[in-house]
Amino acid sequence: MKAVASITIEDCFVVHDIKIIEGKEGYFIAMPSRKASDGEYKDIVHPINTETRKQIIDLVLEAFEAEKNKPSEE
Repeated sequence: MKAVASITIEDCFVVHDIKIIEGKEGYFIAMPSRKASDGEYKDIVHPINTETRKQIIDLVLEAFEAEKNKPSEE
């Protein structure tokens, strides 16, 4: 895991604990999840269509890259 993000949608809904993870093919995001009684993790919030999922992924990773590339304040 490289970072944790929050997003605000339309100034009326917030999603916390979106994880930014580095995989073999680059960065990806994992939506907030909870461990179910069967031991599997289930997303507790997620987009319901491909277009919205892509928008969220693109925006979160774009913001992550911008933060990562900021000069450090020493």
